Amino acid sequence: MLKQIISIAVISTLAGCAVTQTSEPLPQPIDAAALESGLAKQQAELVIAIDESKQAQATALTQISTQLKALETQISDINAEPEEDLVPVALECPPSPLGGKFLLGAEENVYIDEVKASFNTRIDTGAESSSLDSRNIILFERDGKQWVRFDVFTDGPEAPAQTFESKVERFVRIKQDADQKSDRRPVIHAHLKIGKYKAETDLNLVDRSHLEFPLLLGRKFMQDIAVVDVGQAYIHGKKKTATASNR
Repeated sequence: MLKQIISIAVISTLAGCAVTQTSEPLPQPIDAAALESGLAKQQAELVIAIDESKQAQATALTQISTQLKALETQISDINAEPEEDLVPVALECPPSPLGGKFLLGAEENVYIDEVKASFNTRIDTGAESSSLDSRNIILFERDGKQWVRFDVFTDGPEAPAQTFESKVERFVRIKQDADQKSDRRPVIHAHLKIGKYKAETDLNLVDRSHLEFPLLLGRKFMQDIAVVDVGQAYIHGKKKTATASNR
């Protein structure tokens, strides 16, 4: 009797387990079509992303190419510019503690626009006015104004002099020595260039053939615009050959 009861209990237990196992959901079959569609969509999105990246890179390369061509054009223009006949000594004027003023050496190369020539020049703080070596100075009138005609050795004393005319601003009397009489000189207005600096000043015309420098700049020129370091020379560049110097 006991064996029958145990057998019935075991059978009931096994039957319950069988019912429990068959009640779990079975795995769903894979939809091959949906999977293929999803993969195709991802592939299309990836292709679009790659194409957009290529297009962005192509645009960037085009911009870089345009910039390179512009730089090449600028370099070609710079190389095509005529080189000045100057040997650079300093790229920039050394800083001055006087603020706003530029520095000059005891000697500089100065370009005068009115005669289209450069001259090795004496920067003289001991002289008040400035003077330019001129020959055959002749005064005349034009439209009721005083004018002057003069010759300048723009290419050095060995080359022919060039003749120029300019309006006389005024006359000055300069006395070189105490035992000499003062001489009356015509004064013209001139536009100068020293390195990268431009300035204006008055120049009196006189024969300086007995002096070393054809051009002298005095205190009136330097006042309020420049200071002089007598220990330096040609801070703003020097001509390769001193063709305009009267030596």
